[in-house]
Amino acid sequence: MSTAETLTSQAYIQHHLTQMTLGVHPEQGFGFAHSAKEAAEMGFWALNIDTMFFSILLGWLVFSFFRKVAERATAGVPDGAQNFVEAIVDLIDENVRGSFSGKNPMVAPLALTIFVWVFLMNAMDLLPVDLLPWLFGQFMSLFGANPHHVFLRVVPTADPNTTFAMALMVFFTVLYYSVKMKGVGGFLGELTLQPFGVWGMPANIILEGISLLSKPVSLALRLFGNMYAGEMIFILIALMYSGGTVMAVSAGGLQFVWAVFHILIITLQAFIFMVLTVVYLDMAHQTHH
Repeated sequence: MSTAETLTSQAYIQHHLTQMTLGVHPEQGFGFAHSAKEAAEMGFWALNIDTMFFSILLGWLVFSFFRKVAERATAGVPDGAQNFVEAIVDLIDENVRGSFSGKNPMVAPLALTIFVWVFLMNAMDLLPVDLLPWLFGQFMSLFGANPHHVFLRVVPTADPNTTFAMALMVFFTVLYYSVKMKGVGGFLGELTLQPFGVWGMPANIILEGISLLSKPVSLALRLFGNMYAGEMIFILIALMYSGGTVMAVSAGGLQFVWAVFHILIITLQAFIFMVLTVVYLDMAHQTHH
């Protein structure tokens, strides 16, 4: 039975949008938050355990699967798994060749990792919204926990902490290669002397600084915004199941249609994140004379 039947609509939505947060509460001390309010009161250093668990689990699954396929790869007739992996590798390699003009053996593997990992994290949104949270709540109730105080969000990319962390790692990688390829002087020269030359230095710094900082912000917000919106729509559709037979049948149809459309969204968002990473790295490798 859906938890929507035992919660008000507002409480149901709030429950599904609350992370499993571990941190130090100013009054309760160290432990898990029992409400969204407690999670917020734990502050910046609290950990979203569900986000970390699912992102690490999916990353490990990607690594294990690709490693196992690579170990069993043969020059003869490939099996289905090898064909699948080779198709993905060829797709990423083709896009990297088209977007990256420099020479760096790290770029293609990074692009492959980002695309597959982000896709799998996005794909968690296709699971029924009540399935894993309900199962986890029932499991924790065996240890005396109140299921309504047990939270679990299964889509890591619907958590801005995930998208900003990934975007910042891309940003730091771009900064590293910008300095490595152009030197400190060349990198600072781009920030201070372009596009208006030495006499427009203040304007150059503002324009180039905004352009530089907008890269990780746009990467993070684009992915988070799309996945959060998709998650919210699935939650709203799930609420319809508690509105009677007609609403439940309508919800089933809407859920199927949105799931099919969402497959395109999760794939496109993973692809965009990957392509923009490659483009930013290509810009970092370019030198201006």
